[in-house]
Amino acid sequence: MPGVSLEQIGFDKDHVHFLVEIPPKYAISEVVAKLKSQSAKETRKKFIWLEKVYWKENILWSPGYFISTVGADENIIKRYVELQGIQDSDQQEVLL
Repeated sequence: MPGVSLEQIGFDKDHVHFLVEIPPKYAISEVVAKLKSQSAKETRKKFIWLEKVYWKENILWSPGYFISTVGADENIIKRYVELQGIQDSDQQEVLL
């Protein structure tokens, strides 16, 4: 999608955080659907064994997602995404 850029990715035990720049001409839900679809396709291609794990349903991502827009302090959000996987108490210090 022209103009959409994936700025940062953060991983935790059971979820992923993405910092994405989305032009106002796109619906956020449309971008998320495309991101999930394309990343699932590439992941299944790279990790063939996933077919055995997800044999009943051809899905990889859960249907839900959480969206929050970045206001004045984008650096705090970038730092939060960067620190995924670190204990929650450490993350709270970053947000304060």
